[in-house]
Amino acid sequence: MPDSWSYRAPRWLPGGNLQTIWPALAARHHDGIAPQWRRERWTTPDGDFIDADWQDAASVQAPVVVLFHGLEGSSSSHYAKAFAAATREHGWHLVVPHFRGCSGELNLAPRAYHSGDFEEVGWMLERVHAARPGPIVAVGVSLGGNALLRWAEECGDVAGRTVSAIAVVCAPLDLTAGGQALGHGFNRAVYTPMFLRTLKPKALAKLAQHPGLFDRERMLAARDLYEFDNVVTAPLHGFRDTDDYWSRASAKPHLHRIHIPALVLNARNDPFVPAASLPTSDCVGRYVTLWQPQGGGHVGFPSGVFPSHVLGMPATLLHWLALHV
Repeated sequence: MPDSWSYRAPRWLPGGNLQTIWPALAARHHDGIAPQWRRERWTTPDGDFIDADWQDAASVQAPVVVLFHGLEGSSSSHYAKAFAAATREHGWHLVVPHFRGCSGELNLAPRAYHSGDFEEVGWMLERVHAARPGPIVAVGVSLGGNALLRWAEECGDVAGRTVSAIAVVCAPLDLTAGGQALGHGFNRAVYTPMFLRTLKPKALAKLAQHPGLFDRERMLAARDLYEFDNVVTAPLHGFRDTDDYWSRASAKPHLHRIHIPALVLNARNDPFVPAASLPTSDCVGRYVTLWQPQGGGHVGFPSGVFPSHVLGMPATLLHWLALHV
């Protein structure tokens, strides 16, 4: 598998953890123009809502990039701001549909979102497709990337009726390997509490909406994502338990079923996604391109002199997507 992106991290940011943390907290996230989002609220088939933030292009006919965010992400995430800059440079529309509960307002239904939420992804893409005349491409980041791939895998030949191409960044394609990585060592001490700090309050609010939905004390006692998913995520979305969820929702075993151009980018030093769990060329079909640079961290890919910026990765992905529009 040739590495078609010769990414090199700055020398002063060695290792996957620094290349993950610094870009999220301190690197430059946009080109000097912060995105001015226009929010739409979409009513879902089950009577809930999805909030979608748009950055509109000058031409109605311009291509649309649909960006699916990661776990507890939003249009405020550093990568969303970077993609806003890149799409503005291209003259393309960008929309960030928020997974349920991630737009700043609690959703209504007795459910949230998960890594294999391909039916929700499909509904969002159809919603954009019905409203916009231009071509559509989709980008998924981390959890959103795995869910986007699962959608493409389930749709097979039909996916091309909705989108021209997809690209995913640092998706945990093997959820069991990723979950185990987050449950140990530095990851368990630093990243896992960061996710649980927002997941648990949302779960409590959901329980107040729907009393008896899950065991409150077991949820509060969860110390990692495996335990949290066992109590909340898995049963709320039709899975038997965490093992069943992580197994059935992983995109890696089904990559050969994709029939639209798909770019899968993973840094080999991603602290969330062990390099040994990444797919090789014999795991995918002819439509899937694998890029696996040695550096980049988890959705980091910082570039440039101090304090660096994160604009290179979105620009590179949009260049690849433009070849398939």
